[in-house]
Amino acid sequence: METIGKIKHRNLVPLLGYCKIGDERLLVYEYMKHGSLDIVLHDKAKASVKLDWAARKKIAVGSARGLAFLHHSCIPHIIHRDMNTLAGTPGYVPPEYYQSFRCTTKGDVYSYGVVLLELLSGKKPIDPNQFGDNNLVGWVKQMVKENRSSDIFDPTLSETKSGEAELYQYLKIACECLDDRPNRRPTMIQVMAMFKELQLDSDSDVLDGFSINSSTIDESAEKST
Repeated sequence: METIGKIKHRNLVPLLGYCKIGDERLLVYEYMKHGSLDIVLHDKAKASVKLDWAARKKIAVGSARGLAFLHHSCIPHIIHRDMNTLAGTPGYVPPEYYQSFRCTTKGDVYSYGVVLLELLSGKKPIDPNQFGDNNLVGWVKQMVKENRSSDIFDPTLSETKSGEAELYQYLKIACECLDDRPNRRPTMIQVMAMFKELQLDSDSDVLDGFSINSSTIDESAEKST
């Protein structure tokens, strides 16, 4: 905890302190005025802002940059282990975890891919009303296999006609991050390189005020199934 508290990066919410009393485990982070990304994406009644595609791109790139910093620039390297829009939520765990119960950087990459799907689709990772016994990852892979990738994207993003190609490029990156085989997933440095190649990795900061605890698309999905 002390090591994490010393980490300073513009795309990481600062950890100010922690408390361990009996069964209580509390983490104290810097106040983020808009709350969790989960609220902004999935609870329109409580959301104080609306995320257009430009804002979601900044969040996607910024969170990737922060995760790449933890994996590749910190000594020792740090595994996030809880990369999602709402800390402690199921639906982001890579399939291999249930075999080894080990946390790895490639597990973080998988979780990042789920967050990227949330940004693209506006859907929760687990929602029985939408997916039944399936989840967001399984549903997206099915849509891709059926050549229905356009059904994946959040309808509120449809106004961005000129950015439609970008949505597919982001979906491609998400599918690569979600490959069932850990060794086939990119590293976060490679994810950042993909964004840079798309000329999306600008110097602008990730959208302020959020806490966040990414061949063809068909080919990427095929590797995951």
